[in-house]
Amino acid sequence: MIYLDYAATTPVGSNVLEKMRECLSVDGTYGNPSSPHSFGEKASIAIENAREQVASLIGASPKEIVFTSGATESNNLTLKGVFFGPIAGKHIITTEIEHKSILDTCSYLEKMGAEVTRLKPDSSGLIDLDELENSIREDTSLVSIIHVNNETGVIQDVEKIASIVKKKGCLLHVDAAQSIGKLSIDLSKIPIDLMSISAHKIYGPKGIGCLFVRKGLERNLQPQMHGGGQEGGLRSGTMPTHQIVGMGKALSLAQERMAEDHEMMSKLKEQLLAGLSGIQGMYENGSIERSVPNILNVSFDGIDAELLLHRLRNKIAISNGSACNSGAIEPSYVLRSMGLSEDRVYGAIRISMGRYTSNEDIDLAVHAICDIVANLRS
Repeated sequence: MIYLDYAATTPVGSNVLEKMRECLSVDGTYGNPSSPHSFGEKASIAIENAREQVASLIGASPKEIVFTSGATESNNLTLKGVFFGPIAGKHIITTEIEHKSILDTCSYLEKMGAEVTRLKPDSSGLIDLDELENSIREDTSLVSIIHVNNETGVIQDVEKIASIVKKKGCLLHVDAAQSIGKLSIDLSKIPIDLMSISAHKIYGPKGIGCLFVRKGLERNLQPQMHGGGQEGGLRSGTMPTHQIVGMGKALSLAQERMAEDHEMMSKLKEQLLAGLSGIQGMYENGSIERSVPNILNVSFDGIDAELLLHRLRNKIAISNGSACNSGAIEPSYVLRSMGLSEDRVYGAIRISMGRYTSNEDIDLAVHAICDIVANLRS
C-alpha cells in the first residue's frame, strides 16, 4: 500500500516521537507546566523551548506564539476573536477557496451580524489582488487568506497581499497549515498580523498547532476558551507538553530540511506529471507554476474520481479533495469556485507526496492509475 495523501496528514517523525516519549513516562517531563514545583518547572521549560523553535521558523518572537489544538482552532480564535473583540468594523474579507474552518466560521459570524466578502479565484486558483484592494472598506476589520490551498497546492502571494492590507489599515490573517515548513516565511519582514499553523501537516503530532499573534494585538482578541488563563489568557487549558514538544521538534527539523525537502518534492512531482501525462485527457487543476511541489490535483476525461479512488483503495492512498469534511465525499467547492467544468470537478483527485515517498512509489502509483483509468474507459 502506497501512501500519497500527505496533504491530509503526515506520519510523526521518529525524532519527533522520541522527544514526545520523553514527556510521557514516569521518569520523563510529565508534570503540569502550570505547577509551581520542579516537575512543573521542567515541563514549562520544555514548552518554552518548543515555543522558541516554532518562532524561529517563521521569524517571530516566542511571545507571539499561542499554542492551540491545531489550525482549525487557530482559525476560529482569529475570526471570532477579532469579531467579538474591541476592534471596530464588522466587515470580513476572505476567499471562496478557504479551508472549511474559515468558511463555516464566517457563515456563523454572518448570523451574528458580520458582513463577509468572499473573493472568487481565477481558473488557476489565484485571487485578483486588485479586487482584494477594491473590496476593503472603512469598516473592514480583517482579511483572512489561505497561503497554500489544501486541494490544489496553489500559493497565494501573501507578501503582496500583506502590503495591500496594511496600506488600508486592517488586520491580515494567513492560514499557513499547508505552507509551514514547505515555504519560507519571515514575519519580521512581512506584516502579517495573525497566522495559523498545524503540526500534523509537517511530521508532528495531531491535536496541536498554534496561532501567531503579532505583539500588541493580543489585547484585541476575545478568547474563545476560558479557564486557567494559560497562553496569556487567549487559550485556557492544561498545556499538553508532549504534543507541544513534538511540534517544536517537527518545525525545527522542517527548518533544517526545507531546501532538501523542496528539491526532493519537486523531482517527485516532475516524475509524477511525466508519468500521468501519458494518459489522454489528463488535466492539471490549478497553476503548476504557482503551487507547492508536494501537491498535484488532476482530472481525467470521462473518469469519476469516486470510482477511481474505490478501485485504488487497496493500492494507493490518495484523495479527491480535503480530508476535513468528516469523511464526506462531495465534489470540490474549490474547483467549482475556480470555474472548472462539472466533469473536471467530479473527476478530480489530489495526490500529495512527502518525506517518505520514493521514486518507486511514484512509478507504482502511475502504473496503477494508468491501468485503472484505461480499464474504466474500456
